[in-house]
Amino acid sequence: MSEILHQADQQQFICVVDGKLSRLAYRQLDASTVEAYSTQVPSEVRGQGIADRLARHFYDWSQAQGLTIIPTCSYIDVWLRRNAK
Repeated sequence: MSEILHQADQQQFICVVDGKLSRLAYRQLDASTVEAYSTQVPSEVRGQGIADRLARHFYDWSQAQGLTIIPTCSYIDVWLRRNAK
């Protein structure tokens, strides 16, 4: 499976599988808060756990930074309810 990359300058985590770009986009709202507002996985590569991996990387990064997540993306909202420690 392809590597998850954090493009901090673009405020997103990305993964390319079979030439298709998947991404989780966020906004830094202030020094202690990030908003996860979009998770996109092309239909051609869905069902491979890509969104879950993007969410895990985003979550682990935000926790390491001491950030609070505001999940306005419905996928991230559900993911956090199921997986956040």
